[in-house]
Amino acid sequence: MPTVIRESSFLDPREIREGLSLSQERLSTLLKVSSKTVLRWEKDNQTPRDPEVLGRLAFLKEIKDLGTLVYTKEGLKEFLSTPLPIFSGRCALALLQLGEYEPVISALAADFEGTGF
Repeated sequence: MPTVIRESSFLDPREIREGLSLSQERLSTLLKVSSKTVLRWEKDNQTPRDPEVLGRLAFLKEIKDLGTLVYTKEGLKEFLSTPLPIFSGRCALALLQLGEYEPVISALAADFEGTGF
């Protein structure tokens, strides 16, 4: 019988957090959980169980994966924290905190394809 691998097993909160150069506190804010929860996930090598939190973590993983194709680690950190005209003068992290993932993913995809602004 084939082994079934849950999709959430690929969502390592520590890997995503470190790939985006975020503190545990910042990741907890983006995921709308407590910083103690993020600490517990990382300490126990767990993933979130709540489907909404898993969805937010999946978006952050997509941003991390695409961002590391486009930028160096420092470049991605700068992209996330710099206010940009394409985000109406806000930074990508501010959009992510509001749950607006698509504009960030679109901007990274445009940069990847060489059509970015």
